[in-house]
Amino acid sequence: MLNIYKTIGDSLYTLDSIEDNAWINLTNPTEDELDFIVEKLNVERDFLYAALDEEESARVDTEKEQILILVDTPAVEKTDEHIIYETLPLGIILTESNIITVCLKDSIVLDQFEKNSVRTFSTNKKFRFIYQILYRNAQRYLLYLRQIDKMSNQVEKKLHKSMKNKELIQLLDLEKSLVYITTALKANEAVLEKILKLDIIKKFPDDKDLLDDVIVENKQAIEMANIYSGILSGMMDAFASIISNNLNIVMKVLASITIIMSIPTIFASFYGMNVINIPFSGSPYGFYIVIGMSALTSLIAGLIFMKKNLF
Repeated sequence: MLNIYKTIGDSLYTLDSIEDNAWINLTNPTEDELDFIVEKLNVERDFLYAALDEEESARVDTEKEQILILVDTPAVEKTDEHIIYETLPLGIILTESNIITVCLKDSIVLDQFEKNSVRTFSTNKKFRFIYQILYRNAQRYLLYLRQIDKMSNQVEKKLHKSMKNKELIQLLDLEKSLVYITTALKANEAVLEKILKLDIIKKFPDDKDLLDDVIVENKQAIEMANIYSGILSGMMDAFASIISNNLNIVMKVLASITIIMSIPTIFASFYGMNVINIPFSGSPYGFYIVIGMSALTSLIAGLIFMKKNLF
């Protein structure tokens, strides 16, 4: 999908054709759309394809006065039972007259700009626009990290009473999400440091402060991700041990019940033998005596197990 936007005053307009200082947003573009951009703006085709490769690493590249800033942006994948956080490459291509963004899926970060909900956003200020995208991207990571922390706390409460694997699988998905996020944030940090050093990327005084804010937000997100990852890893190990211990307790109780229930079976087996001179065989109350003896023996065994905390 190809959309063209341009700000005039404080309003954002959708254009039918490409103009100077316009923003071209490509979301999972077709080959025809890519060919159109390459021919119309003389953009390096490799720059466009880089953002469409899920395995592409974050980087900054320059070619023919064109700048590619490739960063990882967070995304949410919802399943029937879980929410998985993942990352996708987001390409920002700066040409002499335009700025192009490329992503495989709809980006929540870019959606804020498409709705013109970002203050002081203007497609005419291309470098500031880039820093604003990076800043919103770092903020989105922080938001998702807080959501992961809340979800892990909810799963932790369930695990206190659970002996199933469902909650552990949820924690595993969250831990996997943190690994993706941590890796992406560290790659983005390298990109931000390179942007800070490159002279080809202009930094006006106000924009320099914004870039500093982006770096601070990104570092904060890295620290949060490392903290949450450590907590989650320790929590998984602890609750795996708790679940195993709960299972051992259940097995211990079941084994004790099995032993107690086997006592009447032993008495019944002895008195079921086809032999003479069995005790109480001649008594009219023999059956009740045997039942009473087996019940008394089972009761004594149960009291002993309770005293030994086997129940």
